[in-house]
Amino acid sequence: MLSEISRRLDAVLQWVLIFLMISLTVIVVVAVIFRKFDASLSWYDEVASINLAWITYYGAALAALRRQHIGFDSVILAVPPAFRVAAVLIAEVLVIGFFIVMAWAGLEVLDVLEGETLVSLTWVPIQVTQSVIPIGAILFIVAELLSAPAYFKAVMSGHSTEHPDIDFDSSEGDARS
Repeated sequence: MLSEISRRLDAVLQWVLIFLMISLTVIVVVAVIFRKFDASLSWYDEVASINLAWITYYGAALAALRRQHIGFDSVILAVPPAFRVAAVLIAEVLVIGFFIVMAWAGLEVLDVLEGETLVSLTWVPIQVTQSVIPIGAILFIVAELLSAPAYFKAVMSGHSTEHPDIDFDSSEGDARS
């Protein structure tokens, strides 16, 4: 069941990212064409920046789901097997705790920004553009939770998800190439 949810979330995030990257490309190309004809678009910089931020947040969630985000498998695998469970659990609690705080702070930011709009597109509420902060944080938490069982199993058996070409001996914690 978790693998099916994970697979579907992976597909949704991929399509969101494809859409965002295509839209950013179109925005940049259109802006360059308009600038070439001395008719610069007033909204280009603001919208492109927001689009790039959205790509970053949704891309981070996809990377977390695939366990390809920044991590420290080598450190966890260097811990003696008897303590590895605790190390993995502490690491997961810290990461999820950070993103809980980020989601909460993101919601607080949305409250502060109520009634504000973009400078160049006054009909677009800033709350919409900044909603990516709590949404991205929640997606990251979901991704961590969905990928945790497979990650836990791999680390407990001495396999690195970051460096699959390196085999770690689960009894000694040292790398073998």
